[in-house]
Amino acid sequence: MTSFNLPDLGEGLAEAEIVRWHVNVGDTVAVDQPMLAVETAKAVVEVPAPFSGVIKKLHGQPGDVIATGALLVEFEGAKGEASPANSGPHHIATRSSHGSGDAGTVVGNMPTSDIELIETAHAGGSAHGHTNGNGHAATSTAHASTRAQADGRIRAAPAARALAKHLGINLAAVHGTGRGGVVIVADVLAQSNISTHRTNDSAAPRFAGGERLKGLRRAMAQSMSLARDNVTNCTLFDDADLHRWPEGQDITTRLLRAISMACKAVPALNAWYDGDTQTRLLKSRVDVGMAVDTPDGLIVPIVRDIGARTTAELRHDIDRLKRTARDRTVAPEDLRDATFMLSNFGMIAGRYATPVVVPPMVAILGSGRLSRDVIAVENGFEAHLRMPLSLTFDHRCVTGGEAARFMAAVLGDLEKDT
Repeated sequence: MTSFNLPDLGEGLAEAEIVRWHVNVGDTVAVDQPMLAVETAKAVVEVPAPFSGVIKKLHGQPGDVIATGALLVEFEGAKGEASPANSGPHHIATRSSHGSGDAGTVVGNMPTSDIELIETAHAGGSAHGHTNGNGHAATSTAHASTRAQADGRIRAAPAARALAKHLGINLAAVHGTGRGGVVIVADVLAQSNISTHRTNDSAAPRFAGGERLKGLRRAMAQSMSLARDNVTNCTLFDDADLHRWPEGQDITTRLLRAISMACKAVPALNAWYDGDTQTRLLKSRVDVGMAVDTPDGLIVPIVRDIGARTTAELRHDIDRLKRTARDRTVAPEDLRDATFMLSNFGMIAGRYATPVVVPPMVAILGSGRLSRDVIAVENGFEAHLRMPLSLTFDHRCVTGGEAARFMAAVLGDLEKDT
């Protein structure tokens, strides 16, 4: 019998919800054949078979929330394995069998749990682990285990670390059973005393007729709780005078250009901050997350490198990301590692707001509904088109002066005639 656990789908997420199964018990599957669709905090992802074989048992039903690393499928006669060259957001190139520990829990080029993530106090911590200067996940391989053990740092697989953080478990109290004593997902699950899948059925809803949040709304609740507990939000308000704009201006691309110019003028707001280690990483490239409203909740795809793109390129990418977000086909790589956030809520309603900063980012700009306001000028009064702006920043690492200069730079660019 060969077991396959729910992998870390490249996001460092601690759980996913089963949307639907594509296979049944007794089916014969081939390598890379889609087995099920799961919904993470960011997208619906197809999980393919890691090898060929006969489905012996499925663990979990649609609607169940499954912990990363929990048992998902049991196979008979498993053979072959997905090619590592095909591994990525939708291909799993790992294998899990009895006695193999934490294998089968990571997507991509991390085939076993013996690749460990060691806590360090350097700049570049992201929401899902520490990163290097280019914003990519930085991992320590097994050759560093002796050094890590000597200086007392905790040795754990990335998926195990993400799950422990989600469950509030101190990794120092977990006995590692992986190779060389590395803490693996099974160790965290054993410490937490939770079953292989968690549906929260043990707690009844407090309200008659109420339903538990799932999918994007559940992810939003978790993200906002994280922000509430870890960010000191402060919001600055102002209005951009668009009186000089010619007809036909693209509001969103103008906003992105203004953000890019402001990030160059005040780099402190295009950064990641790790409150646990009090380290800040300034980002040279501006990757803006744009909240897209869908019936199921908010999705935040990323517009990359906005300072190096033409208006036409930005518009093409915005349209693509909105389309894929609304039909839930947005790729995982389009959802990770934003450096700044934009909430264009004024397209619906509202002038001002207090947008919430989501760590590890340190700032978010909200643009409100445009209106014509009466403005006093030298010789009387005029009606000017104006855009309300709300800039929220993390006051732990961004000063009021930096935020005000950033807002001034945004206003200065938006108020140009072209």
